[in-house]
Amino acid sequence: MVAENQLVHKRIRLRIPQEYHQEPVISRLVSNYGLTVNIAAAMLGSNGIGDGWFDLDLQGSCEQIESALIYINDLDLEIWHDINTGDY
Repeated sequence: MVAENQLVHKRIRLRIPQEYHQEPVISRLVSNYGLTVNIAAAMLGSNGIGDGWFDLDLQGSCEQIESALIYINDLDLEIWHDINTGDY
């Protein structure tokens, strides 16, 4: 069991479709949910055309990460959870 305020890591892979390119999705994970976000890898089309794929390492409390994942789901973005890194 993880203590409420203990920092945990969650690795996700996220697809951001072209219609969200002008939305600061990753920035909001930091500003609205207080997470530390490391972009481990990214693939973007030339000139911003097409979907963007991001491999993100999220760090924060369990509550912060859960809230951020709800935000991502509410946007209906495609997400993969990495089961090989520690679950929160």
